[in-house]
Amino acid sequence: MIRRALARAYWAVSRWTLRTEQPPTDRPGILIGAPHTSNWDFVLMLAISTSVGVRVRWLGKHTLFKGVMGPFARALGGIPVDRTDPSRVVDDIVARVRRGEVFSLVITPEGTRSKGEYWKSGFYRIARATGMPVTLGYVDRTTMTAGLGPTLELTGDVRADMDLVRAFYADKAGFDPSRRTEPRLREEDRPAPDGATGEAAPTV
Repeated sequence: MIRRALARAYWAVSRWTLRTEQPPTDRPGILIGAPHTSNWDFVLMLAISTSVGVRVRWLGKHTLFKGVMGPFARALGGIPVDRTDPSRVVDDIVARVRRGEVFSLVITPEGTRSKGEYWKSGFYRIARATGMPVTLGYVDRTTMTAGLGPTLELTGDVRADMDLVRAFYADKAGFDPSRRTEPRLREEDRPAPDGATGEAAPTV
């Protein structure tokens, strides 16, 4: 309750306006943070999720969890990631879901705050492996708004699913529009075998 009150106080005094749909809170899900162009994205996403009563988890480099910062990072919902073996991340999330944990896993598919060519497909792989819905979170400096959009159930048809994602983010510029990466997975540009849907590979 204290965190939620603080989050609401933040939005009351912030230059940013919260505009959000209510995501499911009775089942685990994935919360996309995009466009990811600034360190301020993390602060805004915490304020958004706390305001709507969502318990968040997020993935961070394992080095962030060493030393004095470790307990603080975990208290904020952090899950350490060893990027030399990204498949273990998927296994860990699947195990948490099967144990009955209810949380929203915050993922920034761009993987970097700089402009890139593709989003990473880890969020898609995790969603398909666990059945978790995907809620589209956003930051848009052009309108000074931030919040959560629709919640999607991914079908396995990568291009069709990503068309919905692209439509939502088409007018969302991020904190720094010059660093925005268009929502597109590398798998969309690979020719799929006849009858295949182009299921995303496990890239976190």
